[in-house]
Amino acid sequence: MHPRTGLPVVGMVGAGQLARMTHQAAIALGQSLRILAVSPDDGAALVAADVLIGDHTDLAALRKLADGAEVVTFDHEHVPPEHLRALAAEGITVYPGPDALIHAQDKQVMREKLTALGAPVPRWAPVASVEDVVRFAGDAGTIVAKATRGGYDGRGVWMIDDAEQARELLDAGTPLIVEERVPLVRELAAVVARSPFGQVAAWPVVETVQRDGINVEVIAPAPGLSEERAVEAQELAIRLASELGVVGVLAVELFETPDGILVNELAMRPHNSAHWTIEGSRTSQFEQHVRAVLDYPLGATGLTAPYVVMANLLGGDVTPPTPGTYPRSDAHHRPPHEMTLDERLHHMFAAEPGVKVHLYGKELRPGRKVGHVTALGDDLDDVRRRARRAVHWLREGEPS
Repeated sequence: MHPRTGLPVVGMVGAGQLARMTHQAAIALGQSLRILAVSPDDGAALVAADVLIGDHTDLAALRKLADGAEVVTFDHEHVPPEHLRALAAEGITVYPGPDALIHAQDKQVMREKLTALGAPVPRWAPVASVEDVVRFAGDAGTIVAKATRGGYDGRGVWMIDDAEQARELLDAGTPLIVEERVPLVRELAAVVARSPFGQVAAWPVVETVQRDGINVEVIAPAPGLSEERAVEAQELAIRLASELGVVGVLAVELFETPDGILVNELAMRPHNSAHWTIEGSRTSQFEQHVRAVLDYPLGATGLTAPYVVMANLLGGDVTPPTPGTYPRSDAHHRPPHEMTLDERLHHMFAAEPGVKVHLYGKELRPGRKVGHVTALGDDLDDVRRRARRAVHWLREGEPS
């Protein structure tokens, strides 16, 4: 407990945008979020008061984070499982626990468990040689190879047209699984939260739009999704949260195919597919995660508007000039690509005053998620247009 407030301290491993937004949600609850950051320049370290500098692979740093905290949780899944087991053996509460989190850390473990549970998954197999890849592929044409650990945002995933393409990966010692390439209608996400008490709460199923393996847009609720399929996805996510013993937020990334839904990935933490919940839900995923790991009753998850669209802001190919290069008042005299992000934000607010902006305190680099915007309304086409226009202003410095 915090000595001044008498309220719990939550330790979060990692200091990226998820920790940053969890910190913002914790403030309203009176909670103290202690963050383990690699660098004082990490996004959450820039705004939080209680920051420890250390590495998530350092057991001593994890113990320091846990000292005096009610619970340890995560903004990423990369903590070594043996460290989490050591913390648990010492009586430290870790949510989600190591037996649950391993299913988000290791794709082979995840696929084995989901298969055993009878959950719908693509046809898959572990592979250790090119011959294994050949046997799996048969005459299927393109298959998908995935590194069992560490991949995200399209990294660690390869489309394989010829089994020989897998040789370089295998020769490098990359543990792989392979999956069939499914006939994809679109990608969905079912996000739920679960408390130690066993209470669960589910948000509406959303559509996620990907570009080059990176999520660029989320639409809530998923347009055109039948009530039957939406309930199926939510019930699947709730069942997996319970079967795996997840505490906190669980995001189940799904493939929608002509024949139904298949589980693609699991994430046991706040997730990009639910950033829209900050403005678009009665309870954001970040507040819900804090509630869940502290075993508070969970909050309502209803929509605050008929449609909500979140669009990710990715770093562009042109790096804006260093702030102060030009007087701010001269922004309208310069070409758009020379505007600073601050100047672009000024124009975006003027153009789209109803759109909400979240910037993560990151340096602008091509393809990097540096923020997101959220638009709400009762006309889906208009909501999408406003979200995309806002992102275009921030990225390009001009209207789309």
